[in-house]
Amino acid sequence: MGEIKFGTDGWRAVIAEDFTFTNVERVAQATADYWSAHPVAGTEKKIVVGYDRRFLSNLFGERVAEVFAGNGFQVILTPQPTPTPSVSFAVKKLRAVGGVMITASHNPPVFNGFKLKSHYGAACESATCQAIEALLDRNDVKAVRLTDGLKTRQIWLRDVRPAHFAALKKLVDFPLIAQSKLRFAHEALFGVGAGCFEELLAGTTCRVTTLNGNHDPLFGGINPEPIAQNYGRSRAFLARHPHDLCLVTDGDADRVGGMDGRGNLVSTHQLVCLLLHHLVENRKETGRVVRTLTTTSMVDKMCAAWNLPLMETGVGFKYIAAEMIKGGVLLGAEESGGIGFPGHIPERDGIAAGLFLLELLATERISINQLIARLTRRFGPHCYGRIDAHYPLEKRAQLMEFLRENPPAKLLRSPLAEVKSYDGVKYVARDSSWLMLRGSGTEPILRIYAEAQTDAAVQNLLKLGQRLTRQV
Repeated sequence: MGEIKFGTDGWRAVIAEDFTFTNVERVAQATADYWSAHPVAGTEKKIVVGYDRRFLSNLFGERVAEVFAGNGFQVILTPQPTPTPSVSFAVKKLRAVGGVMITASHNPPVFNGFKLKSHYGAACESATCQAIEALLDRNDVKAVRLTDGLKTRQIWLRDVRPAHFAALKKLVDFPLIAQSKLRFAHEALFGVGAGCFEELLAGTTCRVTTLNGNHDPLFGGINPEPIAQNYGRSRAFLARHPHDLCLVTDGDADRVGGMDGRGNLVSTHQLVCLLLHHLVENRKETGRVVRTLTTTSMVDKMCAAWNLPLMETGVGFKYIAAEMIKGGVLLGAEESGGIGFPGHIPERDGIAAGLFLLELLATERISINQLIARLTRRFGPHCYGRIDAHYPLEKRAQLMEFLRENPPAKLLRSPLAEVKSYDGVKYVARDSSWLMLRGSGTEPILRIYAEAQTDAAVQNLLKLGQRLTRQV
C-alpha cells in the first residue's frame, strides 16, 4: 500500500494508483480513531461528508460515510456533488466534530483527495493531520453498509447547500444585489459551483449565465483551476455576449478567478484588492488583513494607506484560518484565489467572494475595469506572473538551500532588500518587486512567482527564476 501524506490542504493522489478504496478506508478509519479519542467540547459525535464531481467521488464519499458510521458517528452525507464551502459551513452549523470533503480541488482530473475539516469549518491543523497519519493501520477498518446506515438513521442524506446559501444572503446586502440588474456570468470550470449563482439569484433582477456547468469528470480537458489558460471557452463567449462581470470558481468552488464582461483577465490579486477596497471604503469595516507570501504587494500599500494591521503567512489557507479564528480579521486572501470573510466561516469561500463582488458593482455602479484603473492610479501598477515547472522532488531541498545562501544582489535594476525563507524562498527588492520559488504542497511541481511594475519586468524575473533552478 502506498504512503499517505497530508499536504497543504489534505491528502491527494492519483485515482486507482494511490487514491483507492482501500487507502480511503485506511484514512477514514484513522480519522475516526483520532476524533473518537479527541472529542471537542461543545460538538456532537457527528461528521459531515461531501464530495465533488470527480470520477468515483460519490462512491468514495459513501465509503467514508460507511466507515465513520461503523465507528459510532452520526454521518451527514450529501446526496449530490457539493461545494466545499457548503460542507465547511455545515460542519460549524451542525456542531459536528469534523468533516470530510472528497475533492482534489484544482488538481488534474486523474487526482482525487481527502480534505479534513475541523469543528469550526476550516481545514484541520497540520498537527491534527500528522496525528491521523500516525494512526494509519492502528485498527482494522470498521464499517456499516450504506443501506443499513440509512435504515438505522446513523447515516443521513442531507443537502447542506440551502443553509449555506441562506447565510450568504445575510452576509452581503442581498436586496441591493437583487435590484441591481447586473449581468453576471459564472465560469464553473465543470465543477460543483455550477448552478449556485443561478439558484442564489433566482427571482432577482440579475441575469445569470453559467458557463461550462455540465458534469464532466475530465473537466473539458483542463485542470479546474481559476487561471487564464483555462478560460478559453468562456473568453470567446464573453467577447460575443458581454456581461458586467465573469466570476470563475475552481473544481470545488472554494477559490475564485475572474474576467471582465468581455473576457479580459481580472487576476486573483486584482479581485483581492477590489474586495479590500469595498470592505473599507464602502462597507466602512476595519480589522487585520492576512495574506500569504505570494499575494500582491498592492495589499501592503492599501493597508498602509488605511492604517490597517497586515500579517503575512506561509502558503496555504490554513495559516490564514488560524488568524481568522483569533478574531479581528477583515480579510484573508491567498494568491490562488482563496478569500475568507469575517462573520462567516474561517475558510475560503468562492461563492461568498462572488456575492461580495456583485455587491461592490451594485454599490459603485461603474465597471470592473474602471474600479481596477482607480486602484492602479492610487497605488501604482502591479503586474504578476507564475510558472509551474516540473522539478525533481529529490532536488527540491538542495535548491531551497542554494537559494537561501546565494541571493542575487538585485532584482533587475533594484537592489535586494529582503530574503524570506520560511516557506520557499522569496526575494524582495527595494522597489517592492519580488521573485519567489516554492515547491507545491499538493503536486510534484516547483512554482516560480514574480511581481513587478510591468509585464516585461515580470517575464524577466520569471526567466531569472528559471535560471536559478538550473544552478542545482
